[in-house]
Amino acid sequence: MAGDSARSWRSFAIILIVHLAVLVLWQVAVDAFHVPKFILPSPLATIQTLGTTGYAWGANTLVTAIEILGGFALGAFVGVALAVIFSWAPLLSLVLLPLFVTLNMIPKVALGPLFIVWFSYGIVPNILIAFSICFFPILLTTARGLREVEPDLLDLVKSLRGSRWTLFRKIQLPGSLPYVFSGMKVGAIMAVAGAIVGEFIASERGLGYLMIQVQSSLDTPAMVMAVVLLTLLGVALYGLVLALERMFVVGDARQT
Repeated sequence: MAGDSARSWRSFAIILIVHLAVLVLWQVAVDAFHVPKFILPSPLATIQTLGTTGYAWGANTLVTAIEILGGFALGAFVGVALAVIFSWAPLLSLVLLPLFVTLNMIPKVALGPLFIVWFSYGIVPNILIAFSICFFPILLTTARGLREVEPDLLDLVKSLRGSRWTLFRKIQLPGSLPYVFSGMKVGAIMAVAGAIVGEFIASERGLGYLMIQVQSSLDTPAMVMAVVLLTLLGVALYGLVLALERMFVVGDARQT
């Protein structure tokens, strides 16, 4: 345990140092080559925009965070639930899974105007766009994890007259958790992209909306700051998934 903790802190320190080095190099390069602010602002110029009240950073960041988290949570729930249903009903999987594959090929940008017509402006259509982008990888990886259970274990439980629920709870679910979290990590990244796609198409609030507003005035520092905040939201969601994975997958592995 102590060795694992030390390795974790060492890895975190290395990651932090690398990121700080990139920021320092960015600042030095902008100052040394006198890069105009409207082309590439320095990190200091970017951070200074946080003190400007006209951008409403807090409110816009909160809106985007709700869209990302809402779309991701909905995608994770629907993706896992459908994967479980497909594992219990192979005929239903044969009928519906190819349809989901086809629907996933639709460019999500093309769905944006339709969502606005159906659900009007606001947070809800952006949540649905984020959901439509992130749920498919969760569905696929979870379905694969539920299929790739050792046949001997399944035969053993069936020979002991275990119910379908017992089979799922004791064998399929624990064995599929690494696949579930693998899909959720991909979904966390795609949920951020989905929320911003929705805000770019039509929105009245959010970081994507703010970027569109300041673009016309070449307010590059504000645009870069919005990108930084989006990145932090994505990192926070990805870190949450990693923490859950460590709790349910790594923790169970240590207990066994």
